[in-house]
Amino acid sequence: MRNVKLTIEYDGTAYHGWQIQPGLRTIQGVMKEKIAQITQEEVNLIGAGRTDAGVHALGQVANFRTSSKINPFSLQRGLNSLLPPDIVIRDVQEAEEGFHARFSARSKVYEYHILNQPYPSAIWRNFAWFVPFELDLSSMRRCAEILIGTHDFSSFRAAGDESRHSIREVLRLEIERRGDSLIVVAIEANAFLREMVRSIVGTLVDVGRGKTSPTEFEEIFRARDRRLAGMTAPAHGLFLKEVKY
Repeated sequence: MRNVKLTIEYDGTAYHGWQIQPGLRTIQGVMKEKIAQITQEEVNLIGAGRTDAGVHALGQVANFRTSSKINPFSLQRGLNSLLPPDIVIRDVQEAEEGFHARFSARSKVYEYHILNQPYPSAIWRNFAWFVPFELDLSSMRRCAEILIGTHDFSSFRAAGDESRHSIREVLRLEIERRGDSLIVVAIEANAFLREMVRSIVGTLVDVGRGKTSPTEFEEIFRARDRRLAGMTAPAHGLFLKEVKY
């Protein structure tokens, strides 16, 4: 059996997340259907990240095993001809026997987009969180530095998260302004808790608005209590940018 690795880009607006759910349209469900059309096999499609409803991807990675002889180029071209236009296969490769899209990953990189201007955008409405208030990026960056390293991220862990523990290593957390109105929060970690990025961003925005001080942010983080943190930022601003192996 061959092990095939896919790199996928998608607009998650019309989907109930990556993972198959009965009766709901998901990225994994649509892709499995189209792969089966080409390979004439029911495959087990494994994704690196289980993105939530409305979350997008620039570099999701998945793998599946198949006895089909179709070459990577033809598979990529065939899938892109069958998939809806909001799901695109960027790359197809033959993977090593032991490659697993989720468990072989060393880290994942997420980006969160904030549209920071006085008025909303017709173009960015599905791809950035509209925040019309002035944000203090200097204070937000001070708080971001606190999160770098290996810590207990319980304060940013969603209810219902089934992870065995809440210890994660954040390798990088950067906040930059792109152009006049777009703020991008980039987070790289060895793994993420459910809604961890969105919870961090929601709390950082409270800092930027002056609702929460940097000292209070650190107290929230150390308390390991999700009830003390800010809102969960909307899903549509989040992108799975890259999976590193």
